[in-house]
Amino acid sequence: PARSARPAPSGPSASALARYGSLVAWLALACLTASLALRSVVTGHGPFVTQHEFATSMAWGFLAMFLFFEWRYRARTLALLVLPITAGMELYALTQATTVDPLVPALQNSLLLTTHIIVAVFAYGAFAVSFAAAALYLAQAWIPESLARVLPKPEVLDRLGYRAVVIGYPLLTMVIVLGAVWAEIAWGSYWSWDPKETASLVTWLIYGGYLHARVARGWVGRGAAWLLVVAFASVILTFVGNAFFGG
Repeated sequence: PARSARPAPSGPSASALARYGSLVAWLALACLTASLALRSVVTGHGPFVTQHEFATSMAWGFLAMFLFFEWRYRARTLALLVLPITAGMELYALTQATTVDPLVPALQNSLLLTTHIIVAVFAYGAFAVSFAAAALYLAQAWIPESLARVLPKPEVLDRLGYRAVVIGYPLLTMVIVLGAVWAEIAWGSYWSWDPKETASLVTWLIYGGYLHARVARGWVGRGAAWLLVVAFASVILTFVGNAFFGG
C-alpha cells in the first residue's frame, strides 16, 4: 500500500503570530501609559523632565505611532524593528536616575513644557516608523528570499517611510518653534546655538532635504531609504546629545 502523506505541522500560522504581536504591543502601550500617568501623579508635572522620563515617553511614542500605522496601513511587519527599538529605549531609561528633583526655573512653564515634549514624542515616534520601513527596505537585498517574501514589497515600504515623515516633519517644526519660544521666556533668547538646538536643526534639515528630494525630484529607492536611516541616527543623537555635548 502507498505510504500515507506526512501531516502538515500544526504550529501557529504567520497571521496568528502577527495577532499575538499586536496584542503584546497594545499591552506594552497600556503599561507605559500607566507608568507615565503614575509618574505624573508622583512628581506633580508631566513625565518629560528627566532623561529617564523622556526616554520612557519616547518609547511610548514609538509604540503609539507604530500601532497607528498598523491600524491605518496594516503595516504589522514594521514591528520587526519598531519593537526592538522601543525595548532598547526602555533599557536606556532603566540606566537613568529615577529620582524626583524640584524643577529648575527654566522648566516651570508647564504649558510650554508639556506641549513641546508631547509634540516631540509623536514626531520621534513617526520617525521611528520611517526608519523601520527604510531599514526593512534595505534589508531585502541581504536577507534570504524565503524571509524576504514575508516582508511588504519594497515600493510599499518606500511609501510607508514617506508617509511617516509627512506626519513627523510638521511636528518636528512645531517642536523647534515651541522650543524657541520657551527659550526666549526662560533665557531671553530665541536661539543660542545650544547643542540640543543645533542637533534639532540638523535633524530638521535632513528630513526637509528628504521631502524636497522626494517631492521635487521624485527620489525613491535605496538612496532615499539610506537618507531616512541617517535622519533617524540624527534623531537619536539629538536625544542623547546632552550626555556628550552638554547644553
